Amino acid sequence: MSQTTPPFPLLTRRVALRHSVTGLLAAAAAPTFFSGRLWGQTAPSNRIHLGIIGNGLIAQSHVGALLGRDDCRIIALSDVWQTAATRMQDRIAKVYGAGGAPAIHRRFEDLLARADIDAVFICTPDHWHAPIAKAALLAGKDVYCEKPLTLTVREGRVLVDTARSCGRILQTGTQQRSNAAFRKAATMIRYGWIGDLLGIRAVLGEFPLPKALPEMPIPADLDYDRWLGPTPWRPYHPDRIVGNYGGGWRVYNEYGGRKNGDWGAHHFDIIQWALGMDASGPVEFIPKGWNGTPWQTHRYANGVAVERVDQVPFGMIEFRGTRGKLWVGRNDVLLSDPAPLAAQVVPPDQDHLYASDDHHTDFFRSIHSRQRPICDVEAAHRTATACHLNNIAEWVRRPVRWDPAKEEIIGDPVASRFLDRPRRAPYATF
Repeated sequence: MSQTTPPFPLLTRRVALRHSVTGLLAAAAAPTFFSGRLWGQTAPSNRIHLGIIGNGLIAQSHVGALLGRDDCRIIALSDVWQTAATRMQDRIAKVYGAGGAPAIHRRFEDLLARADIDAVFICTPDHWHAPIAKAALLAGKDVYCEKPLTLTVREGRVLVDTARSCGRILQTGTQQRSNAAFRKAATMIRYGWIGDLLGIRAVLGEFPLPKALPEMPIPADLDYDRWLGPTPWRPYHPDRIVGNYGGGWRVYNEYGGRKNGDWGAHHFDIIQWALGMDASGPVEFIPKGWNGTPWQTHRYANGVAVERVDQVPFGMIEFRGTRGKLWVGRNDVLLSDPAPLAAQVVPPDQDHLYASDDHHTDFFRSIHSRQRPICDVEAAHRTATACHLNNIAEWVRRPVRWDPAKEEIIGDPVASRFLDRPRRAPYATF
């Protein structure tokens, strides 16, 4: 499969409508659940009881941080690969002691059915994010879901509606928002420190092209059919399911958004935040090469364009304005031209952006306060939408115009069919 090949046959209009409407109706009819534990009705402890769904690469990082906290406790794990769950269980037991080893559930539904779990971390590949997140919300759990929030645009709106109707918290793992340098950069852009914006550039990197994989025997402790879930059937190969920052399942459009969904979910999210677009988004998406366009580009209604380039100075997000430039990246790196600008202190009258110094802490604080977290489901959906629409423009090989208010592609019924995907039975319900 080439990088520009769509990951699925085109949906018919009837199938697309059936999936999206069914999800919305289910969300609207969902009851509201509140865990009694959080209000001290069934236990004296204020610790938040957690379930971890997916125990691979990114889960290792989360669990490492969570084990160092005394305000939460991991009591359950779920994974389609028994080896991954057992390895995680052993790691946690070394910290909690043998009596504190979390239970293992092969099916996430069994974990979600437990009344003693307050919240879940969803650390699966991208194609399982939305189905598990929706099920968790309906089960009355608060949710921390890895980025990108969804695999399709329609999934995002269903999750927003479900979270709102259930009164649940959904934090997305775009942790750059919980970093002082990114927060200051967003403030500087919103208050015009570099003047009127002329353009934005970001580096996302590249994955290797997908390749055909020979069929290999399925390990006995892996439920491979469930790993594939709603995606098309493909023969098993370990490289297909591996969690690997350099590739693995991330290179295949069936399971994620390639680099748009990987690093785009981080950098486009900061750009959305800086532009005050958490409830909206770009209006046009142009694939690289279209009429000589040198870079993948998306554009906002005010004319500001975001280019996905091979490099920018210092390898960070670059904001260009009429009075200067700003570069921001991880490890609290914030640079500017003129240079003294980045060192200036934000005055109190401009210090209004949501402040979070730790993404997990912000999630737990929201669970207790019932206030929305720094990367709430709506903001995460809007960022994921930008990621998906850049891919759609690439697949159809032409610009895509978008109405962020109606959440509709304008005048292109073929491109519109990619706003959702067909789902393989028996995992078709969403």
